Amino acid sequence: MYEEWGKKHFSTNQRLLADFIQRNEQRILYMTEQEIADEVGISIASVSRFWKSVGYVNAKQFKAKLRFRLESAPAVKLEETMSKIEGLPLPQTLLSTIHHHLDETCKRLDSEVLNDASEAIRQARQIFVFAPGPCISLAELFAFRLHRFGLHIQIMAASGHELLETLMHAGPDDVLLVFGFVQIQPEIEVILDYAEEAGYRVILITDRLVYPRASQADLVLYAGRGEVWEFHSMIGPVFVIENLILNVGLAMNEESLGKLRHLQQLRARYYSKLPR
Repeated sequence: MYEEWGKKHFSTNQRLLADFIQRNEQRILYMTEQEIADEVGISIASVSRFWKSVGYVNAKQFKAKLRFRLESAPAVKLEETMSKIEGLPLPQTLLSTIHHHLDETCKRLDSEVLNDASEAIRQARQIFVFAPGPCISLAELFAFRLHRFGLHIQIMAASGHELLETLMHAGPDDVLLVFGFVQIQPEIEVILDYAEEAGYRVILITDRLVYPRASQADLVLYAGRGEVWEFHSMIGPVFVIENLILNVGLAMNEESLGKLRHLQQLRARYYSKLPR
């Protein structure tokens, strides 16, 4: 999408705008031309003229193309990733990518927010988890580990009105853990809308530095997964989830250890009937 931009002879204002767009793709979708002009420090006329200089009729057409790319089909993402590793050893390339995602996640993972999220989870009457698509594996890992500590976890329906069947039971003493990757979904908008009335807290885990309506979540945790048009790795989100689990376990200390000791005793007692 941006390949041809590098070949163009941009003016100073056009270069500033082109750089801003590439660094703020998610935000651009929700910004007016005046807002873009104000932030870049150029005139609105310069912004309006820019779209034609890069091959688009207007901002609306550019945003439509950008939205399509940000919501690329899995095949497109996989093809993009494969083109980068063609001819290179896959294990080493994947390891390098994983290291990059983890490094990015660590740099942007606020330890204070992580501690606050862990404490909110520990104290919650019940934890509801919204995990659409491949995020279900993260939700199941989270639920499996925390069930051992005696916490009550409920995984919500991934889409549609069935979400409301569990959302109706969430109240002021509860926490909703929400995985919001790439774009905001209608279900997440509903969760955020209803939070003010119901009083539950929302913990958002996202891979976007600028996520729509993120300010309405009580706590936001960042997990790097790569660029939106690439095959997405789950290493970063797993790292965040395991940090939450361990933080909760450490805070519960003897209580969590007592639960695990009891589990071990049950395993020993019923080993002959229920071997591992």
